[in-house]
Amino acid sequence: ADPVSVPRLGCGSMGAMLALPPGQGPLQVGCTDVMVGNTRQGLFLRLFYPCLPRAGAAEPLWIPRSEYCGGLADVTLGRRWCSPLLSIAIGSCKVPVSWNGPLKPRSSGYPLIIFSHGLGTFRTLYSSICTELASWGFVVAALEHRDHSAATTYFCTAEAGTEEWIPFQRVPQGQKEFYFRNKQVHQRAQECVRALRLFQDIAGGRSVPNILHRGWDLSVLKDNLDLTKVAVMGHSFGGVTAVLALVKEPSFRCAVALDAWMFPLENLLYPEVLKPVLFINTEKFQTPESVAKMKRLSSRNSQTRIVTVLGTVHEDQTDFAFLSGKLFTRIFSRRGTLDPHKALAITSRAALAFLQRHLKLEEEFAQWDELLEGVGDSVVPDAPFGRSHL
Repeated sequence: ADPVSVPRLGCGSMGAMLALPPGQGPLQVGCTDVMVGNTRQGLFLRLFYPCLPRAGAAEPLWIPRSEYCGGLADVTLGRRWCSPLLSIAIGSCKVPVSWNGPLKPRSSGYPLIIFSHGLGTFRTLYSSICTELASWGFVVAALEHRDHSAATTYFCTAEAGTEEWIPFQRVPQGQKEFYFRNKQVHQRAQECVRALRLFQDIAGGRSVPNILHRGWDLSVLKDNLDLTKVAVMGHSFGGVTAVLALVKEPSFRCAVALDAWMFPLENLLYPEVLKPVLFINTEKFQTPESVAKMKRLSSRNSQTRIVTVLGTVHEDQTDFAFLSGKLFTRIFSRRGTLDPHKALAITSRAALAFLQRHLKLEEEFAQWDELLEGVGDSVVPDAPFGRSHL
């Protein structure tokens, strides 16, 4: 199903509205979906990239298929029967990017970010931060993990027209959560590494067919990526995934961890995390134990930074921060006091300053260096501790 043309009732029905901001950088942003391989061991991601302007460009749906509404209803409410309600409320909301837009060539190549989503979400729910980074000159590959941590996901089997769906899985009864989540985080980090391998193959001239969109040829990336400048990034479960990916793959130069859920990472790995990490926390999620683990990493690398954005909650680092309306407020009650546009600007600018420093970019992102030290309105080093929730 094409995530542009699937029929939906209008966004704004049932009092819910999504208004994702366009990228604030100098470049237009395009996106496409990429699926490689016909098994679970393949990859599925949404690619955000600088593109050439195109009149009348179509915009992709934020929720790409109705099955994702079922997954969200199950994860957030424990009531899959609410899926039609969510589909009516948010099913036709769009992302302000050019769907399958033509890549804007860059002779020096774009730096690459592999992005890992949080628990119970999926590849499109971080479109605001991914769009923002792409508008400043990055190619961003937002993975959809197949470890049963996505609200739902799927792959296309070798049999034409056949899909196999992978549902969200809660911790099995009688099993310790750490061991269950630890296994998942290792699979997730390995998927980040495989995603990098995919782009290395493309840059090396290997033909990689995209099962979903044969009209958007991945070979256009061949001479337009700088794979000496690669970072890994993620939110919550994806934040700790990014930290672990630094251990697994030497080509990742640094990591940006948005409100990282540090619980699933085993203690033995902390001495192995030698590269810089930027932890951008919200005010109401982290615990003293979690921040103590981050500080263990900062003691090993003087370039690791921990900052907190005051007035924000865990969900403010997702697109849910931009979804408003009575229905949404009833379902997703947690709200920060900081304007979501300002929170996104702080988060993205801190990330850009950090990426310039550690990917050796020739940009002007150093103008936001103070954010890395917790200097500025709403930003502090470390923070008061709120209650922890996933």
